[in-house]
Amino acid sequence: MHTLRAKMLSVVLFTAFLARGTLCAFGYTSSGGNYVVDAGSANTLVFSVSQSSCDIKSIKYRGTELQYASTGTHVNSGLGLATVSISQISGSSKYIKITCVTSTLTHYTVVREGDSTIYLATYITVEPSIGELRFIARLLPDKLPSEYPYGDVSNTNGASSAVESSDVYIVNGQTRSKFYSSTRFIDEDSHCVYGGGDVIHVCIMTPQQESSSGGPFFRDINSNNAGASTNLYNYMNSGHVQTEAYRTGLHGPYLMQFSRSGVPGVKGVDVSWFGELGVTGYVPSSGRGTVSGTATGVPSNLKGVVHFYNNAAQYWAKTGSGASFTSPPMKPGTYTMGHYRNIASTFKPASKSVFKIGEYDGQPTGFRNADKFLRMHLSDSRMSSWGPLTYTVGSSSLSDFPMAVFQSANSPVTIKFTLGSAPGAATLRIATTLSFAGSRPQATVNGWAGPVPDAPNKIDSRGVTRGAYRGYGEIYEVNIPSGKLVVGSNTITISSLSGSSGTTFLSPNFIFDCVELFTT
Repeated sequence: MHTLRAKMLSVVLFTAFLARGTLCAFGYTSSGGNYVVDAGSANTLVFSVSQSSCDIKSIKYRGTELQYASTGTHVNSGLGLATVSISQISGSSKYIKITCVTSTLTHYTVVREGDSTIYLATYITVEPSIGELRFIARLLPDKLPSEYPYGDVSNTNGASSAVESSDVYIVNGQTRSKFYSSTRFIDEDSHCVYGGGDVIHVCIMTPQQESSSGGPFFRDINSNNAGASTNLYNYMNSGHVQTEAYRTGLHGPYLMQFSRSGVPGVKGVDVSWFGELGVTGYVPSSGRGTVSGTATGVPSNLKGVVHFYNNAAQYWAKTGSGASFTSPPMKPGTYTMGHYRNIASTFKPASKSVFKIGEYDGQPTGFRNADKFLRMHLSDSRMSSWGPLTYTVGSSSLSDFPMAVFQSANSPVTIKFTLGSAPGAATLRIATTLSFAGSRPQATVNGWAGPVPDAPNKIDSRGVTRGAYRGYGEIYEVNIPSGKLVVGSNTITISSLSGSSGTTFLSPNFIFDCVELFTT
């Protein structure tokens, strides 16, 4: 009697273990106005999608609810109402595809049997009315409080005050913002939120951003523990330092993977089977081609990047040994090809340089606070003094030169240098990466005021205060007449010039790429 009871108890316990952590039945059911999908994976993944709005309402991984209850996981801020359908497809594997359709958008949510990953794709015919296209997973902060690879820089939980607008905050004496969780497209791998004693990582990966906008160096929000929810993003396009028109068509596939074995990598992702699903706008590898060649002219200390783009798609590749490159598989079309050195268009230094401050790499590399601004606000106490600063050629360190000039904070920057002989006419070249509020550099040489430069192309967005530096990359050249540079001590000042105004770091400003004085 006692032996039989013990055997019955062991069966009950084993059944309970199966229900929590091991293989379940692949398939879907309808319940309470939702489609409930079971991925049939060893580490169980069960999630629910609203049959009216397309919101993901519940995500259970290994039996633990991860979805924030008050707001769903969705495209943009939710589709509101959509026509939602579901189907099971058999191909090289078994798949469940949920299709959500509005008048201008079709969103796909897909699982593959035995895979604890939610695959996604979003097809648009026009840009959404909110002016950006994003996917947001809103998850529980008590289960997934931490962010990879950004740490605390974008964790705004417990904010005591706002520094700027409603998106830069003070937390424990440090400035933090969701904008500080950004990585250039060309450097993207996976970004995750994670937590728990049995550490769970939920990671978003995008194998390619062909229908996004902004090129290889665009960056946008990736994650944010906002307190009420931990948010994980895939930004497909936005007005955050927008430099080209939005692209329509299919964005994706992209994926949200659930892992107990650390951080997955995008290089290990295979989505070639997506062609079996009947997804609008998907072009399989058989309908694509590649471009190979060599792209020379980049100094050995910089990395070359080749960029292909048109109105429908964008691609890029880094140059390798011997400056060779091979593009990713590209959709058919006629493309413009760009060649960059790190980030800026290939731009050779002058052959008769008097001095050069920085490098033509399209970034404020090495300048003061350039090592910090991507992950904190410019007002943060961890920043070095913004000045106004004076840089002396031949004795100052590169970090004595500011990465940016702000009309109401540190304008002008002063450059001092000594000449053994008068060079006659010369050119001062000021290369910039990004301008805010129409700011451009105004140069004065030994009291002689250079001409007023034309206003730069307008970008209607905050930039450097949100960790952005890539704009149109305007380059200004000041032709200095003979006699203005003298034997001995010389002084050049560079100020922020604009018809607009502002306070401190929101005053008109521009970011430096490189400053060079040369003769012909």
